[in-house]
Amino acid sequence: MKFWVMLICASVLFAGSTTSYQLGDSVSDFKLKNVDGKMVSLSDYKSGKGVIVIFDCNTCPYSRAYNDRIIGLNRKYATQGFPVVAINPNDPAQSPGDSFDEMAAVAKKKHYDFPYLQDISQEVARAFGASNTPHVFVLKKEGTDFKVAYIGTIDNNTRDAAAADKKYVEEAVNALLENKPVATPKTKAIGCGIRWKNS
Repeated sequence: MKFWVMLICASVLFAGSTTSYQLGDSVSDFKLKNVDGKMVSLSDYKSGKGVIVIFDCNTCPYSRAYNDRIIGLNRKYATQGFPVVAINPNDPAQSPGDSFDEMAAVAKKKHYDFPYLQDISQEVARAFGASNTPHVFVLKKEGTDFKVAYIGTIDNNTRDAAAADKKYVEEAVNALLENKPVATPKTKAIGCGIRWKNS
């Protein structure tokens, strides 16, 4: 009897534990609501070379500072097989400016030509181990899998895009396009902490 109790407790403990994606890990498919009302999945991009997943929001000053650069990443790399998929993980109950309606308004105002998805359950952000907005995960398509090839920040100058002399995401994607290893596969994500539910 004690054995079964211990086994059940261990199973519950194991089920409750989560480990975020690390470099080289395969990413599970997800499906989230886009600002146009349609559902978007990672598997929708299976014909490409990869995806630039960016956890982002409306309200963080860092996100606003990087907004044009995120738009630029999609314009530069979507046609080369690495489109941007932006995901807002913030709890709108704590951050009303990150509600679905506000997300749609920002996407329309800024003419987003990439998905801007709401992670209302925050399950996708937790699976990735996202901590900040913006927080970038470059995924490389290998066979039928999407594998994590880069984690971190966009570049090394939040305030001034022109002054950035290390463009980490661009360098990572360029390397992947040339089938070369990513020179700097991980950097510290600079931005606002995600507004988690009940935090």
